[in-house]
Amino acid sequence: MTRTKDQEAVIYCRVSSVKQVREGHGLGSQDTRCREYAAHKGYAVVQSFHDEGVSGGLIDRPGMQAMLAFLRKHRRHREHVVIIDDISRLARDLEAHIQLRTEIGAAGGKLESPSIEFGEDSDSVLVENLLASVSQHQRQKNAEQTRNRMRARASNGYWVFQPPVGYRFERVSGHGKMLVRDEPLASIVTQALEGFASGRFETQAEVKRFLESHPEYPRTAKGDVRAQHVADMLSRQLYAGYMALPDWNLPLRKARHEALISFETHERIQERLTEGAKAPARPDLNADFPLRGFILCNDCSKPLTACWSQGKAKKYAYYLCPTKGCASYRKSIAREKLEGEFEALLHRLRPSEALFKLAKAMLSDLWDIRLAQTADSTKALKSKLTRIEKQSEQLLDRVVEASSVSVVQVYEARIAKLEREKALIREKLFSTAKPLHSFEQTFEHAMSFLANPWKIWNSGELDLKRTVLRLAFAERLPYCRNEGLRTPAIAAPFKALGEIHSGMCEMASPTGFEPVLPT
Repeated sequence: MTRTKDQEAVIYCRVSSVKQVREGHGLGSQDTRCREYAAHKGYAVVQSFHDEGVSGGLIDRPGMQAMLAFLRKHRRHREHVVIIDDISRLARDLEAHIQLRTEIGAAGGKLESPSIEFGEDSDSVLVENLLASVSQHQRQKNAEQTRNRMRARASNGYWVFQPPVGYRFERVSGHGKMLVRDEPLASIVTQALEGFASGRFETQAEVKRFLESHPEYPRTAKGDVRAQHVADMLSRQLYAGYMALPDWNLPLRKARHEALISFETHERIQERLTEGAKAPARPDLNADFPLRGFILCNDCSKPLTACWSQGKAKKYAYYLCPTKGCASYRKSIAREKLEGEFEALLHRLRPSEALFKLAKAMLSDLWDIRLAQTADSTKALKSKLTRIEKQSEQLLDRVVEASSVSVVQVYEARIAKLEREKALIREKLFSTAKPLHSFEQTFEHAMSFLANPWKIWNSGELDLKRTVLRLAFAERLPYCRNEGLRTPAIAAPFKALGEIHSGMCEMASPTGFEPVLPT
């Protein structure tokens, strides 16, 4: 068919690299060459279609689908020439090339290019398919080389995938691009992970609510944090400064980036995930009623619930027993009364200054003894590490010699377990090398809670209030409507202080209560 200026053409361009799209390379030069070809052939370019950052191995591309829709819409009126800069711009996969070539023809388009002469004879089809095969080989080779480079870098302890929340990539002298802390997200992640490991957060749902309480933390379009995201975070070794890539046959290894938590904390998280939460927290706990679920009804020993009640002028806050059949069922206790008594108890739950001085002197002696034991502990850990490394080497030799796949899998599982033990020992060796702080700093930090738990409770943060409940009391507190709070069972730290020297213990208690520590 003789073509004139009335012959219409469309242009199709594609780049697979996001970097090319960002820097403006590729698409513009392709479009220019295609327009020069159209001008030379006397075609009128009516539209140009682009696919940005899309792999040549994919068929379902937005720009390609839009072009096919355009061709189908106008094929009754005239044939359109489809101009591509190079055969690799159409596809870099032989199967995809053949399928797209067929769809373009069925839609009323005729493929042309300044780089290749498309024809229907056997020789032209052979050349076209050979070029498409070469393009496919180049794409696969590029992917293979990229994967090998990534694996080599990962084997040296560098993370090569998308950074998890709490980290970002930054170019560091001597390291290239590597993970660095991304504040304030890094600190939020640390609090979440350590909180779950210690039991501050009993369930993954509590971790989820904690993350959602921070406006800076990324969330979905619905404004929440996905439960799966929390589960993935809790299982990530990367946060402990370690990485393993089984698909690339890379076992557990120390990573180069800074850890957000210790490996020991990570292992404790895995134990908790396996064993499950022993005391799930109620999802409806909120700052309005921090004692909800913690205070027990004295008549039935079931936890009190709480609610707001609408009065004529305002709302009133109450705690009440929800257990049917109980003598105190639905009988309300004003929030101010119950929480006031609890705060009075908490305010008095602190040792005397004399007791603190005695405890400090005794703990100072224990500190000196512990320092003296450090050398022996370090020697024992190094000896254990040597034994484990020897076991790992022996198992690796067996893997090489084994012919059974099932036997190899057993050996590999044992090697992975030994690698985790090695990581823990190395971390302990580092932590026992010398104290991070002086005795004075450590003592003051440890005793800040015991000195005045009421001060922490009075901060107003729900998480801190719940921490006080868990650390200060061994059991939930019974409440009698007529007599008030019953004698509490205090937690081990306070009890231990009382037992240091009974003659000097001065743990006060509110009027009407039995002393919580012996005097």
